[in-house]
Amino acid sequence: MSLLIERRTVLLGSGAMMLGACSKVHESAPGQRLFDAVDDWHQGLQRSLTARNALAPEFSPEDISPTFRGNGSTDPQNDGYPEHAANNFADWRFTVSGLVQRPLSLSLDQIMRLPQRTQITRHDCVEGWSAIGQWTGPQLSTFLDLAGLRDTAKYIVFRCADDYTRGRYYESIDMIDALHPQTIIAHRLNGEPLPIKNGAPLRARVERQLGYKHAKYLTGIEAVASLDSIGLGKGGYWEDYGGYQWYAGM
Repeated sequence: MSLLIERRTVLLGSGAMMLGACSKVHESAPGQRLFDAVDDWHQGLQRSLTARNALAPEFSPEDISPTFRGNGSTDPQNDGYPEHAANNFADWRFTVSGLVQRPLSLSLDQIMRLPQRTQITRHDCVEGWSAIGQWTGPQLSTFLDLAGLRDTAKYIVFRCADDYTRGRYYESIDMIDALHPQTIIAHRLNGEPLPIKNGAPLRARVERQLGYKHAKYLTGIEAVASLDSIGLGKGGYWEDYGGYQWYAGM
């Protein structure tokens, strides 16, 4: 556990120092090749050091942070989100689409009737802050099992409701993280319904990766064979426009 925590600390410090420069460097062709090479190296190193199902550290209730800050988009105003929030998301739908045998459209009530996992984990933001929270929701693998994931699916794309300056937020992970037991679709934080600032009504928890991979305001997931035709083809909003690495494992 100490090795994992030390590696998280190093990565967070490095990420914070790089933020100011990465958006300029990645605009050049040599800079983009450098980022791609680092991304591949980082993913390869992480996967070589940890087992496929190795767990991120989990904590006790006494370790839960007194507050869990919101970050990035914290109150979407598009596509009827305020109306959904006022109605306690009673009409919210979560879809499972793409390379599946049985596309799904689920209500929050249906999601809460699925088998649930509760875990207390540390959220590490690339900006340098961390917080420990208790998250509850079905494992992502539960949705994929219900939908019948096709063999050609290589990635899971998180579809979100929040708009940013250059478009709708999205993220993606590969099947190793998608099927990991700690990757869940959370609807509760610290025993209460997920607050709006933290991504209500649903957010991804990908516990072995940095915070920007934990997409909020989820409207659905899409199973795909390639990320090339989604957004700018780099796998996520901040990967497309901020120079972030696609693989943010810790």
